[in-house]
Amino acid sequence: MNISTLAKLAAVFALTGALAGCMDVSTELDIQSETSGKATTSVTIGAEFYPMIKQMAEAAKASGSTDTATAGSDPTSDFCQEEGDELVENADGSGTCTSVKEGEFAELTEGGNGPNEDAAFTVVSPGVVKVSFKTDQMTSQVTEGQDAQQMEMMKAYFTGHNATIRIKGKKVTDTNMTLSSDGTSAEIVIPFSSLFDGSAKLPPELYAVVDTN
Repeated sequence: MNISTLAKLAAVFALTGALAGCMDVSTELDIQSETSGKATTSVTIGAEFYPMIKQMAEAAKASGSTDTATAGSDPTSDFCQEEGDELVENADGSGTCTSVKEGEFAELTEGGNGPNEDAAFTVVSPGVVKVSFKTDQMTSQVTEGQDAQQMEMMKAYFTGHNATIRIKGKKVTDTNMTLSSDGTSAEIVIPFSSLFDGSAKLPPELYAVVDTN
């Protein structure tokens, strides 16, 4: 599930007057060689929100609708429905969907499965890979098709919750994100609310250079 789908979910419940929901997203790219890696994306929807999504998804199944065009118009039908998604219903009533892809870089970005769909991989020298994200794409995914009133409502729903991007490998040699103490990963935590109101102050590109040798 990508960030634009999460924004649509927030809009649905904002417009229906639902209680404030909480959503957090994390994506981790583990660079294993100059051609391959592993991507793990987790989306957690809080206890105030998840039961509503589950109820609506079950109602859609009960109706027997198999029209993909109709299903695509309902963002709740997208949550944890892609091949390989694993859903865990937590004790506190929240739901966490985890997706794992492993293989060639092209496989990690295909299918629109998570924020990693926007990653770019560049071999800068033998065994050394630069992983980058264009931040304008992150913002456009969240704001696309939303008017000012919807944006304000969605900002309220996402306040206090974040999108985390982590790039890891044998050694990170250069990055404009926060480098871990052991030098094996770099990450950034982006408040969703800052994407909605334009206050994120992100560089044009987020990147980390990973030496896999």
